[in-house]
Amino acid sequence: MLGSRTDLHIFDAGSVNGTRYCNEILLPYVRLFRGAMGLQFLFMDDNAPCHRTVAAEHLLESEDIEHMDWPARSPDLNPIEHV
Repeated sequence: MLGSRTDLHIFDAGSVNGTRYCNEILLPYVRLFRGAMGLQFLFMDDNAPCHRTVAAEHLLESEDIEHMDWPARSPDLNPIEHV
């Protein structure tokens, strides 16, 4: 992104729910990149359950972050496909 990479975010412990996803990923990373990219920013995730919570959807909407519609279990995200 913008000619560089972010550090890998590792969740310390426990499962990732919508609240953790919003607080630890969307707010500090995605919102920052959205601000840097402006209107051309399009967010893509992989439809994990924590990505589809009401909290995550409301946050993306309130920050005016457009996200790509992506089908669940898409073969495009299957890593074994390229082996």
